[in-house]
Amino acid sequence: MARGKVQMKRIENPVHRQVTFCKRRAGLLKKAKELSVLCDAEIGLFIFSAHGKLYELATKGMQGLIERYLKSTKGTEVAEDAMEKQPQDPKEEINMLKNEIDILQKGLSYMYGGGAGTMTLDELHSLEKYLEIWMYHIRSAKMDIMFQEIQLLKNKEGILEAANKFLQDKIDEQYTLTNMTQTLTDFQCQLTVQNEIFQF
Repeated sequence: MARGKVQMKRIENPVHRQVTFCKRRAGLLKKAKELSVLCDAEIGLFIFSAHGKLYELATKGMQGLIERYLKSTKGTEVAEDAMEKQPQDPKEEINMLKNEIDILQKGLSYMYGGGAGTMTLDELHSLEKYLEIWMYHIRSAKMDIMFQEIQLLKNKEGILEAANKFLQDKIDEQYTLTNMTQTLTDFQCQLTVQNEIFQF
């Protein structure tokens, strides 16, 4: 029997949702590994569950991949900034900023009004461009924060491992001392030696 087409919407049943998440997460990680092996691609993958649990896959070290990603995106950002920072006539710049503010205000009223109101196609294109720029900056900030949190968690892991090793050494030392004490108390020796010469 063929499988029915799955509707692309949130699964309401929490049990079914969790099962689907586990299955699809495993499939996604497997496909990413296969792509890495077959095509010699460097892959970094983050998955956050609905409860905030992190699942990750990195083919050649996540830190190196994140640094490489940030370098590659900063290159495009620098080019965009250089284009934006070209000297302009103050009047043109003022008019451009006024136009941008008008488009953003219209866009906000358009979005909060549920699409009510009028916006031209050019204004919608401009609004889309601004939203994409904001999304890019938000994603970059999120990546930075996630990278910092990963580093903090790795540092905590190192501290906890060191503390665990220290406590384990202390337990082993205490156990050794206890065994030695037990051995000494169990060892019985006669304090007096009987000698048949002095027996009457």
